Amino acid sequence: MDLDPKTEERIEQPVSAEAERETRLTPAEAVAQMRINVPARGNRKLRTVIERANADLQLKGWWHAANVNAVVRMEINDHSWVHVQIVANIALKLLRQLFKHGVEPSVVRDYGLERDDAEVVVLLGALLHCVGMAIHRDGHEDFSLFMAQPKARELLEGLYDEPDLTVIVSEVLHEITSHRDYGKPLTLEAGIIRVADALDMAKGRSRIPFERGRVSIHSLSAAAIDDVEIKDGDDRPILIEILMNNSSGIYQVDGLLKAKLRGSGLEPYVEVIAHIDTEAEKRLVPVYRLEDLG
Repeated sequence: MDLDPKTEERIEQPVSAEAERETRLTPAEAVAQMRINVPARGNRKLRTVIERANADLQLKGWWHAANVNAVVRMEINDHSWVHVQIVANIALKLLRQLFKHGVEPSVVRDYGLERDDAEVVVLLGALLHCVGMAIHRDGHEDFSLFMAQPKARELLEGLYDEPDLTVIVSEVLHEITSHRDYGKPLTLEAGIIRVADALDMAKGRSRIPFERGRVSIHSLSAAAIDDVEIKDGDDRPILIEILMNNSSGIYQVDGLLKAKLRGSGLEPYVEVIAHIDTEAEKRLVPVYRLEDLG
């Protein structure tokens, strides 16, 4: 069902209980409820890729296995299809904000392709950036590369002829390898995926470790983020506004997001503001005791 643009643009945040419950389903049950929704906005190629992804049981199987590894076996943050959908929506939002302000993506500047093609590159990067988690977290970006190469070609079949097909797939692989902590994006699109992945920080995604009693700066700061909004900036094309319920959320902003923004190529275009209502600040943990001090 088509949603109105405002509803489609809204980034729905996962609830940790739902992410955890999905890991208890059989693979067939889990993939049956997966459906990626992003606003295609008249981009025929983008719409086709979305339709193919939603019909692709292998791709959905990877998303499910990735989340079982993350949530059940490692007790870390959500890596389900919900994370993938959020990253896809954030990435397209960032890209379209840059379009709006006259910033051209790398595939347009370097290859003479169209903005619609840049949207396809960004969508595929979002869909495939963490499929390697289905194998293991350690080195998952590299695993994602060899899994994504044939899958991207499959999802793009008939939409591009050679050599454009090879260029598009290469750009997607560059996004995947560049989203890691020490990645060095060479394209605007890769920087967008790197930052979009970091911006999936609000509410439910990282609350599973916290709710299981694994208290750390990572779990506390993740639970402190209420919302992330992307809008027009005053001085730059993009304003990222982060709403926090607790000052520990500063770690997510200053420690993690800053690291992903630095070197992304998006620095000239983005401003970040974090807000907290100190009068309503929540006590996320009654007592925090240092353990194993020797």
